[in-house]
Amino acid sequence: MNPAVVLCSYPGLDERIVVLRAGDEVDAMFVRTQRFNVLIDTLGTPELCRMALDLLGDRGKDRPLIVVNSHMDWDHFWGNSAVSGRAPIIAHAAALDRLRDASTQQVLKDKARQETRFANVELVGPDITFSSSMVLNGGDLTLELIHTPGHTPDHIAVWIPELRVCLAVDAVEYPIPEVWSRRADDLRQIRSSLRRIRDLDAKLVIPAHGRTSSPSAVDENLVYFEALAVRVGSLSESQLADPQLGATRGFRLEDVVAIPEGMPSDTAAFYRNCHETNLAATVQAHIEKLKSA
Repeated sequence: MNPAVVLCSYPGLDERIVVLRAGDEVDAMFVRTQRFNVLIDTLGTPELCRMALDLLGDRGKDRPLIVVNSHMDWDHFWGNSAVSGRAPIIAHAAALDRLRDASTQQVLKDKARQETRFANVELVGPDITFSSSMVLNGGDLTLELIHTPGHTPDHIAVWIPELRVCLAVDAVEYPIPEVWSRRADDLRQIRSSLRRIRDLDAKLVIPAHGRTSSPSAVDENLVYFEALAVRVGSLSESQLADPQLGATRGFRLEDVVAIPEGMPSDTAAFYRNCHETNLAATVQAHIEKLKSA
């Protein structure tokens, strides 16, 4: 069963921006400008996307719609078929590589076997792509689409300079983001993307998970990765090779960041898995540093 979609906001958030919250699954964003409306992500199913647009009512129907896919993770773009043909869909060029990868179809097959709500999902890709950055000039508001890789190769965040609001999607997350792989290059990219978002000096930073709008979340994510680097830097060669390092006191998720009080056990398990990937990438980065010294 699809989660319920509700319209949300944050203290101090301009009324032209609306959070489209699909339960605990993910938040999409809707931005209303003078010239057009922008939907940032289409949620996890076409039904969820249609539900979100219906909740917007006349706000979503009185001017042209543009859709931005932040990245090709299932909870952010599987609703694309609900808007295909009625709105152009924009994504980073690397999204096409992910869309064509066999693993993307496999994820859909697996999730459709697990939950019937995914049975009608059709994988619809972007109509327009860009390589570095792209600007949507809405008249009163400017939406700068910024390539922020690291969580995924194709990830983009949205900066609205007039409001000093960054829609960070999954580049920032509470309590922690997840790096794309256990490779050191991906770790360097996510840390660079976090610094780029921090340097925007945003008034509000809104991720798609974690229900926060505080810019401090960016600093906390950076502190987390730095803490991992410091702890890993103190290890011996045999300790670096320990496959159970993530279960060792001092290297567990709860040893590095505070797990939010009341977090469901399955959500905590998800973030522990994210931490394992982040830790492995940090170990790999340290090993490469030692080899190059």
